[in-house]
Amino acid sequence: MMKAGRMLALLASLTGGIAASQAPELAQQYRQRLNGALEELRQVVADFEADAARHALDREEALAVYDGAEVPFLQERGQSIRVVIARFEHLERQAARLVELPDFLRPMAVLVDPDGRVLKGAMDDFEPAVPLTPHGLAWTASGLLVGFGLFRLLAFPFRRRGRGAVARERRRQP
Repeated sequence: MMKAGRMLALLASLTGGIAASQAPELAQQYRQRLNGALEELRQVVADFEADAARHALDREEALAVYDGAEVPFLQERGQSIRVVIARFEHLERQAARLVELPDFLRPMAVLVDPDGRVLKGAMDDFEPAVPLTPHGLAWTASGLLVGFGLFRLLAFPFRRRGRGAVARERRRQP
């Protein structure tokens, strides 16, 4: 019985380690997609601002023109460009945060405030990698510890019952 528990602990630890070891690779693939999305949105925002400038308007003035339009299509178009600009600014902040952070912490930045579309794309195309970098190995080790800790936590109630049954059985034997 004890061997089965140890095997389960090892399996839980390995599962945690394997899963966590992929965090740096996911962060890298996310970052690549983020930068691609950022380049595209930068061009859309720059084109919008250039169009506004040709009519002697800044960004906010151009958006106000959309807001004040009588045609619902133009009002909706103004709202959609606001969404694009807000997403662009969010991606810019996240890209800057990823650059500033040490490699080891980049997976945490992805988990804290990801862009849904970028994360979904990264997850859909994700390919596991062997963690040969120092931060990849650190994430692997942390995953091993978390997996083992979760196993111990989940197995704790069963372990106490098992020990009590063994002790009762020993007391009955002469």
